[in-house]
Amino acid sequence: MKRVLFVLGQLSDNDIEWMIDSGTKQQYLAGEHLVKQGETIDHIYIVLSGEFKIYNEERSALDIAKIGSGELVGEMSFLDERPPSVSVQATRDSNVYAISLDVVKRRMEVDTRFAASFYYSIALFLSNRLRSTTSKLGYGIPEDEVDELNMNVLNEVGKAGARFSRILNKFSEIN
Repeated sequence: MKRVLFVLGQLSDNDIEWMIDSGTKQQYLAGEHLVKQGETIDHIYIVLSGEFKIYNEERSALDIAKIGSGELVGEMSFLDERPPSVSVQATRDSNVYAISLDVVKRRMEVDTRFAASFYYSIALFLSNRLRSTTSKLGYGIPEDEVDELNMNVLNEVGKAGARFSRILNKFSEIN
């Protein structure tokens, strides 16, 4: 499942329109870095198309993961205001939606409902990622492996899919 749905499902339609208007599309050619380990980032990214590899600079021959359309990048640095602990590099030509961390923080200062929804959505996203990782390492419980969702989250997935499609359409990633 596209993990960005956790984020988009918790936000309102007005929040999504604000995000679309406040962000930009950026292109990365194969081999270019979206994020460099240890270097401060100033955006949160949603992968629109293409593929990226995630790896540690000290063990660059070993990919931690590959991500594609619908994945979120930069959320940990947004939360803890620390540089990324991994690098993210395009493995083929790719497009991302980018929104400035400063723009998001300014919105949060004036719209506490948006702030609460955004933080909650990031928490859901990270919880899902951690459950998936522990399952892959053999420490999870069997039901975590099938990506089961809480009914409250599941109810929002349909709306989230439509919202992600609006973002893709806005930035001409689908026809």
